[in-house]
Amino acid sequence: MTDEAMKFGIFLGPFHRLGENPTLALERDLELIEWLDRLGYDEVWIGEHHSAGWELVSSPELMIAAAAARTRRIMLGSGVTSLPYHNPLMVANRFVQLDHMTRGRAMLGCGPGALTSDAYMLNIPPELQRKRMEEALDVIMRLLMNKEPVTARTDWFELKEARLHLAPYTRPHFPIVVASTITPFGMMAAGRHGLGVLSIGAGLPGGPEALARQWQIAEDTAAEHGKSMSRARWRIVVNVHVGEDDEAALAQVRRGERAETLDYFDRTLGRPAGRSDDPLRDGVKMGTTLVGSPDLVARGIRRLHGLSGGGFGGVLFRAHEWANREDTMRSYELFARYVMPQFQDSLTSLVASNDWARENRRTIFAPSVEAVKRAFTDVGREAPADLADRALGGRDART
Repeated sequence: MTDEAMKFGIFLGPFHRLGENPTLALERDLELIEWLDRLGYDEVWIGEHHSAGWELVSSPELMIAAAAARTRRIMLGSGVTSLPYHNPLMVANRFVQLDHMTRGRAMLGCGPGALTSDAYMLNIPPELQRKRMEEALDVIMRLLMNKEPVTARTDWFELKEARLHLAPYTRPHFPIVVASTITPFGMMAAGRHGLGVLSIGAGLPGGPEALARQWQIAEDTAAEHGKSMSRARWRIVVNVHVGEDDEAALAQVRRGERAETLDYFDRTLGRPAGRSDDPLRDGVKMGTTLVGSPDLVARGIRRLHGLSGGGFGGVLFRAHEWANREDTMRSYELFARYVMPQFQDSLTSLVASNDWARENRRTIFAPSVEAVKRAFTDVGREAPADLADRALGGRDART
């Protein structure tokens, strides 16, 4: 269980429909990060992809550097760096440099590579991706945590007395997380080193119900390796869009959601959407997609929290462009105004103060009526007839 305030952010693939100006799409991503920073969101995780047309960012590090210069406090991470594509010494060095350049706002997300087409171009067989990610992650952690040089040889990289010549800005190192979908692999990789987790599979059918079991895998693995897991460093990734009411929210995203599902996930990646006549509404009913009013979205987060078997530390929206630009930016604002405070303990004292004033209004505020009357009689004038209403904060109290 975590007693810390829940963190909120986005998992930015990014997803941009094919046919749009890619230069402007990247600029929109940076503008969105600026908007989230102003609204008080905690973090952004930016993806790495090299094929298939929709997810444009090939270097999350470049986006992190650009976003850091345009923001003040939001944390910026790779979501995720595909470790089999890179020499682990180079990954460690780049993120140590970002750690310094951002004054401790950089984070490293690790994964085996989401798109098989990326690995295909690099001639990496799919069955080797997870093995190579583990090998790279082991070396990265040794470079960050050990003072001794690292010598390592695998079938795809070799290091000879490698060391970091620049120590991390954040001690002992910047935050590191592992992406987890529906297999045990991500949780086991995180558990081996006691790292954070991005549960991307929470937005898939059956994903919410599997959360507790997935976390247990991480804890069991950590115990086997003398490590411990922290629920505060566990983020759940889901689809979210907030509108003024449930039907308005659904109407805003329906067309864009359908286009993304068919054009990208089905026709490009070969992941059929299923046979439902209304998959969007079905996803809302299952709790894998949170589209609706602030109240509906808040209930959905509470349900996920309950299914997790003890809580988690953060929720990430899978950033999308299902709605138009205005409604998308408004969704993030509505969430920040009406949903975030419910999970960050920023309303408790305000509600308690309001309850106290309501319950005691007659005894606390009533004496002010006599005080105002006395202010008139002291100067020899008669108090207005509606003085009591005004003194108690009525409609014309400020006139």
